[in-house]
Amino acid sequence: MPDHRLDRIDRRLLDALQRDARLTTAQLAERVGLSPSPCGRRIRRLEQEGWITGYRAALDRQRLGLGITIFVQVRLRQHQDAEVEAFEAAVRDMPEVIDCHTVSGGFDYLLQVATRDLPAYEDWVRRLQKLPMVNTVDSSFAIRSVKENGPLALGTS
Repeated sequence: MPDHRLDRIDRRLLDALQRDARLTTAQLAERVGLSPSPCGRRIRRLEQEGWITGYRAALDRQRLGLGITIFVQVRLRQHQDAEVEAFEAAVRDMPEVIDCHTVSGGFDYLLQVATRDLPAYEDWVRRLQKLPMVNTVDSSFAIRSVKENGPLALGTS
């Protein structure tokens, strides 16, 4: 993969796409001051070089019946490769977990979990606690969202 540096136009394209991935090539070209053909070539290059890793729709959790968001901190009993890999595989298979990060500090992982209600969360957390490598689970319930899925700061000026 080439080590291509992003120029101002690349950054403006990425900024526009992360805010609205449904923009047409013509609309993007107009926003960044290019004609559609070179704009399309730049977008394809950004995809091929891995700057753009995919496109997706943002869904309304409330309307989908997933009204509770919980941030869950997990500490493992041990940190041998096999236990870490087993935990991470288990978490990847849990559809309720929408984000999972290894973190520094008193816990090993921070998970973001979305469920329809408290009983559904209780069912999920019991499954998590039954994993043999899990030592401690600490949960914080989101009261309301102030900002979600914000765009990355790309310094587009």
